[in-house]
Amino acid sequence: MQSPTLNTSIKALSGVGEARARAFARLGVTDLGGLLSFFPRAYEDRTVIKPIAMLMEGESACVHGIIATEPTLSRVRGGLELVKFRVVDDSGSLDVTFFNQSYVRSQLHRGEGYSFYGRVSVMGARRGMTNPAFEPESSEGRVTGRIMPVYRLTSGLNQRAVMSAVRQALDLVGEGVPDALPEEIVRRFELCQARYAYENVHFPADFTALALARRRLVFEELFVLACALGLLRGSREERDGVRLREAELEEFYSSLPFRPTGAQRRAVNEAVADMRSGRPMDRLIQGDVGSGKTLAAAACVWYAAKSGYQSAFMAPTEILAAQHMETLSGFLAPFGMVVRKLTGSMTAREKRETLAALTSGECQLCVGTHALLTEDVEFKNLALVITDEQHRFGVAQRAALAAKGNRPHILIMSATPIPRTLALIIYGDLDVSIIDELPPGRQKVDTFAVGSAYRKRINNFIRRLTGEGRQVYVVCPRIEEGEDLNDGLMSAEEHASELQREFPDLRVGCVHGRLKAREKDAIMSAFAAGDIDILVSTTVIEVGVDVPNAALMIVENAERFGLSQLHQLRGRVGRGTHKSYCILISDSKGEDTRERLAVMTHTNDGFKIAEEDLRLRGPGDFFGSRQHGLPELHVADLGADMDVLKTAQSAAMDLLAADPGLLWPEHAQLRERALALIETAGGRFN
Repeated sequence: MQSPTLNTSIKALSGVGEARARAFARLGVTDLGGLLSFFPRAYEDRTVIKPIAMLMEGESACVHGIIATEPTLSRVRGGLELVKFRVVDDSGSLDVTFFNQSYVRSQLHRGEGYSFYGRVSVMGARRGMTNPAFEPESSEGRVTGRIMPVYRLTSGLNQRAVMSAVRQALDLVGEGVPDALPEEIVRRFELCQARYAYENVHFPADFTALALARRRLVFEELFVLACALGLLRGSREERDGVRLREAELEEFYSSLPFRPTGAQRRAVNEAVADMRSGRPMDRLIQGDVGSGKTLAAAACVWYAAKSGYQSAFMAPTEILAAQHMETLSGFLAPFGMVVRKLTGSMTAREKRETLAALTSGECQLCVGTHALLTEDVEFKNLALVITDEQHRFGVAQRAALAAKGNRPHILIMSATPIPRTLALIIYGDLDVSIIDELPPGRQKVDTFAVGSAYRKRINNFIRRLTGEGRQVYVVCPRIEEGEDLNDGLMSAEEHASELQREFPDLRVGCVHGRLKAREKDAIMSAFAAGDIDILVSTTVIEVGVDVPNAALMIVENAERFGLSQLHQLRGRVGRGTHKSYCILISDSKGEDTRERLAVMTHTNDGFKIAEEDLRLRGPGDFFGSRQHGLPELHVADLGADMDVLKTAQSAAMDLLAADPGLLWPEHAQLRERALALIETAGGRFN
């Protein structure tokens, strides 16, 4: 019989039949390799034995005790079976109850010592446990007296079944566990061996062994990812792209009514160098709200047009497409360049005219939404594809637009500041330009963090600003009443009604994610046109319309938002000539909340805020909605494992510098793992 390998089906394991295999498959596990990489999501420390008298309400704990009363079986209403008895140690007594597990009565004997692990309940002076794990003190170590892994589950699986399967897989595979690290890397970074790592991440001997195991596996995962990103970049550099002719950028800059910042010029120069290199550009321009990314995009479109090529600009919503259309036309019209729009709501005639202008080459730039991806859209010679707010589009959608040209240059824009250390890995397959300088005249938004006791003063402030002709955003974390009546949050619809009662003479609008796209656009357009004084919204306006007249952003229950999200919301105001303000309302008494909101009142720098967000809140705020194209990480945490990330990334760069294609024999397994990762991602991560 052939020895089991990582590719062997989990059905080869004892206790895993068709039904259980289907349950594992729902968790993404089909073979032994997948099972070994199905790491615990948490661990229970069952090594600490507590005296019964020290047990606290709600904690999970281990106790050693002697059964002092005979276990009794009783039946109550509905056929429910109860087994009850009392356990004692030198400090006190514990009432133990098992529901619908009558078989335990024959396994437990009065006068004998057992170890129990479970959740503690306290009623007066009496302590209890319900359905605890247990075993005789003499054979402790199976379910008590050890660190227990806790796995993600699905229907048809329990913890015991997963542990049994993993134990078997480890024993069967032996030394053949996944190991992509070259021996030189293992020695250089003092990492444990792969077999030790897999054994102790699933069944830790102690917390020191667990830390060693996890460090090795985190390093390996991030190292393989960094190598995959490096291979992608290397393969891109070998491909041919449209080589643009040299043009004098000063001609474009001199037509502007203002001087571009040094950061804008640097980003444009980096993109132009790519487009003239003969290889396809794959560049991200990352800049804070209002930093002038659109100007950089316009310069690139102008440069492509000077060589006789067309560009496409894809925005996530119709209203943003219309806004970009207006801005880009303003930059390009002085040169006689034709800019057209393509969105779903256009009439059939308008669409036909735009499609004809694209096919003929009459149109140098088409600004549109997902409508750009339809089959009937054909360009004469598309050489530049620009995507705004890249996380709003899937990798496949951006690739579909690029497929309308012959290896066109790709420029991605994002206003979501990400700490530089993270950007290096998240966008590791892209070249990154950062616009970290605000244009002159872009004003600082004064920010205040207050409690709801200030409501009357805030309403007076709303009255003052709207009396001066300004407009106001109010953002709520909830859409409507009744989502969870106990959470104490005010919903957008509820708050809009309250504000309308407070200000009967003002026009109050409400926009949220449950509205149809057309309804949302209509309300946002009305606000942009000045037909709404106060716009109450959920975070759908986080990345949205440019309304220079909006001068106040109020965020309700501000503790519910991440700092980066609050910064994006604040960026909706201060876009015109009017002095602007942001008020963060929170009644949270938590020290963490106060510290986080204080950051917002002290700085307007999105990158500093992103760094603080990562430090204070961890990576969830960045990646809770998976705004990047990276494969799902099994063990590494991009925020918590920052130091390992930097080390692994640096080591990968060194290795690829010596062996760019990972073609040396000792790098064969590493190459295989990196290529598999690229294939899973569909050939690109961003």
